[in-house]
Amino acid sequence: MTAETDTTPSTGSCCSPTGSCHDGAADVRIEQADSVTTVYQVKGMTCGHCEGAVSEEISGIAGVTSVAAVASTGLVTVTSKAPLAEDAVRAAVDEAGYELLGRAA
Repeated sequence: MTAETDTTPSTGSCCSPTGSCHDGAADVRIEQADSVTTVYQVKGMTCGHCEGAVSEEISGIAGVTSVAAVASTGLVTVTSKAPLAEDAVRAAVDEAGYELLGRAA
């Protein structure tokens, strides 16, 4: 006799049954020529949902053309038409619920 287990994921979780919810949604890209790319270190991201929240907030800054967040490293790569004010990036990361540690070395 075999017991069947219900493996339907719960709807209240941000992560899939495998423990990851990264589906590529964290990458926001609009290609531009003559752009500036800056990598920031963000504290507190743990999954794809976190990546998406940070990417969405940063992509709302005027001039941002691309955002790629990686929870496992805490790195967020931002491409923009011109250099961004760090205060604007910090405010966006704060709004998403995370902490901007500064530019990555």
